[in-house]
Amino acid sequence: MKEQGKIFGGLSIFILAVAITYGLWSKEAAGTTALFLAFGLCIFIAFYLGFTARRVDTGAGDNPEAEVSDDAGEQGFFSPHSWQPLGLGFGGALAFLGVIFGWWLLYWSLPIILVSLWGWVFEYYRGENQNQ
Repeated sequence: MKEQGKIFGGLSIFILAVAITYGLWSKEAAGTTALFLAFGLCIFIAFYLGFTARRVDTGAGDNPEAEVSDDAGEQGFFSPHSWQPLGLGFGGALAFLGVIFGWWLLYWSLPIILVSLWGWVFEYYRGENQNQ
C-alpha cells in the first residue's frame, strides 16, 4: 500500500501542475475545476493508502524481494450471489437519465437506489444468508 500511495501522490502533483497550467492558459472554468477536483481525489486516495499502510502489515507489493506467490491466498470476502448491485446499477442509470430527460425520473430512481442499498448493506443479517 505504501507504493500505491506514492504513485497517487506523484499523480496528484502532476495533475496539480496540469491544472495550474491549463487554468492560466485557457481561462476556462469547467476544465480547470475538473482538474482541481481530480487533484483532490488523488490526494484523498494517496492519504488513505499512506494512512492505512502504517496500520496494516507490509504486503508483498511493498517488498522489493517478494515473489508473486507471496501475495497469494484469500484477499477478502466478496458476496457471490448478490442481486443488489444490479438494482443499484439500474437505479443509478435511471437517476442519470433523470438529469437528461427530467428531474421527475428521480421519483422512481431514488426508491430503487435506497431499497437496493439497504438490501446490500443488510444482506447477511436476514434470510438464508444470515450468519449464526
